[in-house]
Amino acid sequence: MASMAEAVTIAVPCFDERDRLDAPALLRLALADGVRLLLVDDGSTDGTRSLLESLAARCPTRIDVLALGSNRGKAEAVRRGLLAAVAGGAEIVGYLDADLSTPIAEAERLIAKMRSSSLEVLLGSRVKLLGRRIDRRASRHYTGRVFATLASIVLDLPVYDTQCGAKLFRVSPALEAALARPFRSRWSFDVELLQRLVLGCDGGTPVPLRAIAEEPLEVWRDVPGSKVSVAAGVRASASLLRLLGPRLRAGRTDRARAAVVAADAAPAPHPARSASA
Repeated sequence: MASMAEAVTIAVPCFDERDRLDAPALLRLALADGVRLLLVDDGSTDGTRSLLESLAARCPTRIDVLALGSNRGKAEAVRRGLLAAVAGGAEIVGYLDADLSTPIAEAERLIAKMRSSSLEVLLGSRVKLLGRRIDRRASRHYTGRVFATLASIVLDLPVYDTQCGAKLFRVSPALEAALARPFRSRWSFDVELLQRLVLGCDGGTPVPLRAIAEEPLEVWRDVPGSKVSVAAGVRASASLLRLLGPRLRAGRTDRARAAVVAADAAPAPHPARSASA
């Protein structure tokens, strides 16, 4: 069982978020036991970086700012943030959307679950169930369901929600290998990261499926001003096609290995029978 003392660093990618950042909520998360925040400014032009730096100045031992200088896109901002978190000595790393559509209380609940388990990957999941408050616009919900179905096909996993912006990872060689190279996909990097972990990256050991779990959120809200449009959702769905290649190659490799194993296990031909032939 994992230790409750494990150090956690949460990366928060930010691009032009000055008017939407909830500073008190971020400070609350930063003050949680053993948690640090890494606020990644992705080349903002609206004063976001100054706001992030002021937050870090209020809690310098718990909040750091990583400024990318120019806009690289959310995929690269998340990757750079996770790499910096790993380099900083965190044992568990993750990311959270800057609009805090996943509330801080839910982030704390996910961290507690990760610490008390042997999981290597924990995904927040927006499942609209009785007793849970998942407030999502219909257009984004249905676009998201199409995307999630395609993502399940690409990953060959029964995953319900790959795009929720609340994810945690236990630091391991598999995670470091998965983050070593920039993501090919700008719009579906979450799926690409999962694919790298599940298939193994650059010959690394894959993360076993038993070590990956989804946790249905109790509260999630669609925050106004999101930069994710329906059109972006369509582009993300189209970009999934680029991720089919690694899965198909992995499938061919698995079949080849199975054929070799079957050949090795087959009984040798009888000597007399071979001679008569």
